[in-house]
Amino acid sequence: MALFNDYMKIARLIKKSKNIFLMAHKNLDLDALGSQIGMDNILKKKKKNTFLIIDEKTHEKGVEKVLRELEGCINIIKGEEVEKNLYPKTSKNLLIILDTNKEELVQNSKVLDFFSNKIIIDHHDLGVTTIEDALIIQDSSTSSTCEMITKLLEYYDMDIEPYYATLLLAGIVLDTNNFTLNTTVDTFYAAYHLTRMGASAKKVQYLLKQDIEEYAERQQLLTSLETINNKIAFTKGTTHMEYRKEDLAKVADTLLFFNNIEASFVIGRIGKNTIGLSARSLGNYDILNILEKLGGGGDSTSGAATFEDTTISKVEQNLKKLIKEEGE
Repeated sequence: MALFNDYMKIARLIKKSKNIFLMAHKNLDLDALGSQIGMDNILKKKKKNTFLIIDEKTHEKGVEKVLRELEGCINIIKGEEVEKNLYPKTSKNLLIILDTNKEELVQNSKVLDFFSNKIIIDHHDLGVTTIEDALIIQDSSTSSTCEMITKLLEYYDMDIEPYYATLLLAGIVLDTNNFTLNTTVDTFYAAYHLTRMGASAKKVQYLLKQDIEEYAERQQLLTSLETINNKIAFTKGTTHMEYRKEDLAKVADTLLFFNNIEASFVIGRIGKNTIGLSARSLGNYDILNILEKLGGGGDSTSGAATFEDTTISKVEQNLKKLIKEEGE
């Protein structure tokens, strides 16, 4: 009933709005982009003017494929273009933030000031930097934001075209690691509902296909693999190798498949002077507490942190100290 009431609130705000802007987090993945495009479909059926805010120029492979395929079909603008696309009457503008609730993680935090009406739809836990002046629809028991948008489609009793249903399914598959993590009966029902609309499992696999060279680079991370307290998997990259954030995340996902492992931490260089940390948990180990102490964030099953002007060994030292304290 609570979720139904939340969707009623969303419907009311959508109904009174003319121009609606959709924004997700930095480093777009298929859950963020899929939920943006799924929401865009709902709004277009409601005859709304829609704008997807995407500032990034480079993307991970799946997102890149989708944006290339949909070129000219969706209205993408940069954050600096928001102001000139606002409806003259301020109350008729609406910003919907998807797959994040943190101010520092959105594509462009400057655009927040343009909107008195905001909605957040997210499955990640709230935190100290959560955007407060918004209608917050948050459900950490849900696998993905794409699953939440699928439920909104059900609320509206609305079908979308097979291609767009496929994008929502891809977001669910990505965030559940092929239905192995944070998956409930509702997740499987959402997948069924999307498949009924024509979502293609084959197309999902195409969008999630990996580059063989990137896969080989990720495998090198496993050469430093060690376990802590017999339940935490830890590994790190070498100082000369640079990874993408999603590479660290995929390795962290993989480590959860080993026997007895309840949580995983992966450290690697993601920029000239930037170190990244990705963490995953099956839900029995509090990775969020550790990540927040390191200046990062996430939720009970996944999260990350970034560090500037430091070394992999220093990040490793601080992480292991916190893991030790957590175990005492």
